[in-house]
This record gives sequence, C-alpha cells and structure tokens, in this order.
Amino acid sequence: MGKCCKCNGRLLCMCLLPCMMTGHLLIYIMVTIFVTISYAPPKMTIHYIAPGISANSGALASHPLSPFWNLHLEHNALWNQLQHSLDRHYNPILRGNATGTLREPKAKSSSHIRNRCLNACVSRMCSDPHLYDVNSIPEEMRTFVRSMHCRSYPILINQPTMCKRKGTKSSLDYPMLLIAIKSQVGNFENRQAIRETWGRSGFVTGEFEKKGGFVRTVFLLGRQDSSTGPHPDLKNFLDLENQKYGDILQWDFRDSFFNLTLKDLLFWHWLQQYCPTAVFIFKGDDDVFVRTGALLTYLNKRWEEHKQRRTIPDEPHMDLFVGDVINNAVPNRDPSTKYYIPESFYKGAYPTYAGGGGVVYSRSLAFRLKEVSQRVCLFPIDDVYLGMCLLRLGLAPSHHPGFLTFDLP
Repeated sequence: MGKCCKCNGRLLCMCLLPCMMTGHLLIYIMVTIFVTISYAPPKMTIHYIAPGISANSGALASHPLSPFWNLHLEHNALWNQLQHSLDRHYNPILRGNATGTLREPKAKSSSHIRNRCLNACVSRMCSDPHLYDVNSIPEEMRTFVRSMHCRSYPILINQPTMCKRKGTKSSLDYPMLLIAIKSQVGNFENRQAIRETWGRSGFVTGEFEKKGGFVRTVFLLGRQDSSTGPHPDLKNFLDLENQKYGDILQWDFRDSFFNLTLKDLLFWHWLQQYCPTAVFIFKGDDDVFVRTGALLTYLNKRWEEHKQRRTIPDEPHMDLFVGDVINNAVPNRDPSTKYYIPESFYKGAYPTYAGGGGVVYSRSLAFRLKEVSQRVCLFPIDDVYLGMCLLRLGLAPSHHPGFLTFDLP
C-alpha cells in the first residue's frame, strides 16, 4: 500500500511539472508584454538644431531640410580638400554651442578664420608636391590657385547712387530689372551696343505693350590684364566712358576668364549695399542679345503670381533662378580648351547649373547666394560655381526655352 502511494505521487509530480513550467513561461511572457507596452523612454535633451521642417517650429526644426555636407574626401584634388575643410568649419555638430541653437560666428571673425584656413590650406597644398603639384598645371590655373583664398578687393569705380530714390514714391524709383553685364576694359564697342539697344536704362515697356518696368544697367569690370600681351593703357578712356555714362563698376583684381567668379561675389556685395531695391537681376556677358521687353513681361507675370502667394508682406521670399539649364556635366579634361579643369584640382561631376551667357534671378535669392558663397570655395568657372551655391541652398535652376546659350537657330 505504501509503495503504491509513492508511485502514484511520483507519477503525479511528473505530470504536473510540465504544466507548472508552461504556466511560469506564460506568466513571464505576459509580464514582458505588459512592461514593454507601458514603458516610456526618457526624454532626450536636443543640443543641436539645424534649419529644417517641423510641424511646430519656425526657422529652426528638429531635422535638416537636406543631408549634411558629404564628408567623403577626394584624395589629391585641391578643391575637394579645401571644400572639405570649409564643410568641417561650418558643420553644426562640430561647431555646437551650449544654448542648443546654431549661431553664425561674427562676420569679421568668420571671414578671418575662413581666409586663414584657406590660405594655410593653399600654401600647404602648393608647397607639398605629394598633395598638389602646382607646376603641372597651366599658368592660368596656377594663378587662380595662388589667389583663390582672396575674396575682397578694393573698388576702383563705383556707382553708389545708381538706384537711389529721386524724391518721389513712384514705382519707377525701384528698378524692376537690374542688368549686370560682365565685360572687360577693352570691350567698349560691346558695352556701347548694349547701351544703345536692349540694355538702355530707363522705363522699358513689356513685349506687345504689356506691363514693363524700370531698368538699370551696370557693367562689371576688373583691372586690365596686361600679362596676356602688349596692350595700350585704356584707363583714361575708361574714365571718360564712366564720366559720360556712369554705369561702370570696376574692382582691383586681374580681369581673366578664371576670375569671372569674383565678379559675382563682388557684385552681390555691391547689390546689397547700393541697390537692394532691385526686384530682379539679369546677369550676362557682353556678347549676348536680350529681348528686354519679353523678359520684363515674363518677370512681371512671375512677380504677380508670387505676390498672390506670399505670406510675409514686408519681405517676400522668392527663389527664382532661370536660364539654360545644363545637367550631368563633367569637367573638361582637355588642356587645349579654356574650360580645362585638371583632375588634380577637382574630382567629381558638376552640379546642375545654368549656362553663364545669361541668367535671371530674384533679389532675395541674390542675397542668399551671397551668404552661402562664404561656405563654397571659389571655382574658376563662374556658372558652375553658381550651381554649387544653389546646391548648398537646396535649390536648382529652372530651365526656360527662351534662354538660348548654345545652337541658336
């Protein structure tokens, strides 16, 4: 009888043991699910905030509009390495502050640090043949490399009253279109042809008698380049031309193909200081032709559309940049062309850009280009450089069939 009870007890324990283990496992799973559902992670303090989009914020948001700069470093390419240094200088994480918001350094300090950084980088690249062999590139590119860190030049001829009001509240006091033409000292005939035809200053009626606007024209010049050959000194003739027409802007830098980018930078500074009321800017070369009336008709239409959509009456934000858009371009590696860019200077494809023969953009975008250009190393081809600056703003130029840079029928 005793042995039988012991056997039955053992059998009962063996039967109940799996049930007990299964019950414990079921209880553990239920507790785990309950803890997971009820768990709330601790709130994290946001230390760095980049400009972007958020449902409940204005200028600052919790995530950026576009990815941070690409930190991939192209070896043995000077421009890429210099840009990498600038990107690190302006990286909001590396330049974090204790307040949790991103602030720009003071203008003088930022400019000083940037120029010192670029100057040191250029000097280091030029002195170390393993990093960059300056002697292996053409003289024009060599000259550009040695001065690409400099962005500030004295103005020799200025027009400080070009866009001043004339005592009335008429809309004519505000240039609807400021025409900025890149020219050279010796190209007097080109400038005169523009003055007497499509680039004359004053009120211009739109095409087909539609609404027009007030137009002002300036010519952007550097210092006469005497290193390309024996040329007569045209300074006195340029002074007489300026006295008669008052439309010359000249800076004290050598006027060459690779220095055309400087004209954009210096013009943006002049625009903000002396002509901040211009609504649109046409930037082009002195060998192009423009149907100014048709351009004004187009711009008036875009301006009216924008005014209907704007939400800030005091300073409407209009990111208009129109031209003959070029996509998927790559650097020209042919040393015999003026567009030659050595692989040791720049690696990679070009961003989308508009042909430099002529483009039009809004005033507000011009000011934004001026600011963002401080974060983009100078590039020897001006229209490509504009594309680089637009890319840093998260923008792209708009194509318009009326801009015919190539294959004019």
